[in-house]
This record gives sequence, C-alpha cells and structure tokens, in this order.
Amino acid sequence: METVLFLAHTENGCLSKASLEALAMARSLGGSLVAGLVGTDTQAAANAIAACGAARFLAVDGEAFQVPRFATDAAAAEALACAAGATVVIAPGTSRWSRVLPAVAQRLGGAVDTHITAIGVEGGITVSRWYYRQRLEALQTRTTRPWLMLVESGGAEVWSGAPGQANLEVIAVPPGKQRTTVTGVQSPAADQQTIRPDAKLLFVTGAGWTKKQKDGQPHVPEAAALILGFLTKSQCSLGSSKSLVDLSGEGQDVLPFLTHLNQVGQTGSTPRHLKGLSTCCHGEEPHVVGWRFIKERRAINLDANCGWARGKADVLYVADAFEVMRKLNKLL
Repeated sequence: METVLFLAHTENGCLSKASLEALAMARSLGGSLVAGLVGTDTQAAANAIAACGAARFLAVDGEAFQVPRFATDAAAAEALACAAGATVVIAPGTSRWSRVLPAVAQRLGGAVDTHITAIGVEGGITVSRWYYRQRLEALQTRTTRPWLMLVESGGAEVWSGAPGQANLEVIAVPPGKQRTTVTGVQSPAADQQTIRPDAKLLFVTGAGWTKKQKDGQPHVPEAAALILGFLTKSQCSLGSSKSLVDLSGEGQDVLPFLTHLNQVGQTGSTPRHLKGLSTCCHGEEPHVVGWRFIKERRAINLDANCGWARGKADVLYVADAFEVMRKLNKLL
C-alpha cells in the first residue's frame, strides 16, 4: 500500500483551485493519505480540507515559507516527505513547485514526473502525459520510490468537502541561509491582466483582426478596443494564434497588449478552460492542438468552409467578428 503525500502551499490561509484538483487526484490513489502544507496560516487551510480523509495533517509554517524561494521550499518539501514516509508525492504543477520538486526528488533518491494530466490505479499506478506538442499521450509507470508527481490544472474535478478541525502536526524546519530576500511583489492591476488560468472562458484572437476589412482598410485600434472591452466585461482569459503575435517582427500593426505568453496552439500553451471562443483564425491543426482540453469550443469566422467548420468546433458562427463583438460588448 502506498503512502500518498498531498503537497500544497497556502495562499492567505487558503488552497488554490489547482491544489484542490491535485488533492482529488491524491485521494483517487487509495492507500494512506497524508496532507502536507507549506506557508502561513496552515491551520486554516488544514481545517478547510479536514474532511478529505487524510490520516495525518503535516505543515511547515512560518513567514520564511510564505513566499516562493527555492531554498526554503525545497527544505520544506523534503521535510514533509520524510515525516510522512511518503512513497508517492502529488503536488499541483504551479511555478513554485515545478521549480523545486525535481531537486527534492534528487535529495530523496526518488524520481519525478511533470505535466501529468491523469492518474490511474489499475494494475499499479500509471500516469498520463502528453508529448510531441500534445499529439501523443503516453501512459507511464515507475517502480522507483518515492515518486514525485506534478499534476496539471484541469485534469480532475476540484475536491470539495465540509470544513472541520484538523489535528495539525507542525514540522520544525530551519529556514537556513537565505541568499535571496523578497522585498515585495509587483503585479499588474486586475484590469490589465490578460492571462487568467482560472477563468471559465478562453477568448482567442487570430491574425484576421489586423487584416484589411470589408472597406479595404485595417482597423487595429478598433480591434484592440473591442477585445479589451470584452476582456474587462467578461473577465475571460486572452489567447492568441502564433501568426498574430509574430506580426510585430514583420513591421505590421499589432495589438499592443499581446505577447508570446498569450500564444495558444502547437507552439504555445494548451489551456484547460471550460469554454473557448476563437475569432479570426482558421481552425487548422496548429490551432486545434492548443484547444484539445477545452470542453466546449466555439468559433467566429467569415469562411463557412474553414477548419473549424470541419468538425473541429462545437459551434461555428459564420459572421464578421467585428460586428459580433460590437453586439456582444453592447449586451454585456
């Protein structure tokens, strides 16, 4: 029987959506479940998941462990894995854990796998992972223990349960020598943020927004206003095709708020939003690869025979995206 350690960092005494999805995956393995928390106000976070069925609740608590830092995060994860006697460690694939868990696996003499999208238990533990730009799915297993797993958000339903009173064991971990000091966090204002992984809708823009319209002229400023207006009103996440973000290198007018971080598709990200709306891109294979995990896909395109129309979208609106978005913003 495996001893499964669910590893998460707290955020103001709470656990993120990605962490609760990882908890659901950890529970699906059976065996003895141990919850391990890192950060501050870990008692509140433990109480929130008191009904998850964990046999033990462990924590490394303190101001030194509140902020992401390699030295402190690695020390905390190693201490929790040793205290739990874990043979399997499951953590959300956040930037914080993705940075340190490979090193923790080396310290523990174990193995690590990243970008896991599903976990199975028939005939032993197997994990699903995508390769070759999300075109090939592999099922993998390991005999090495401890086995550390970083799971992608969107691969499981969010765990939910009634809060309670958890018996939290605090593990004393000296923070050690900290060569870096976090003096503050700078982030864009909420209305300036365009990438929102937890949003219910992904809005994808294509190169057609910057091309000549039916009057023979491009309308890039109007396109930018329509897209930003929709983002502000709907609080969706913004994606883009590679052709659109590459236009800046060709000396053409571009949407000023787009970067390669917004790029979705074969050479970009593969988001996992509940719904997706594509505008002004053709729906060919490079676009569709990035939409593989979107549960409901819709598209707007003037071409009734585009890639989206050939079975790659649940709904295709054959219409002018400018007119549709003007109407949609007005309704919002």
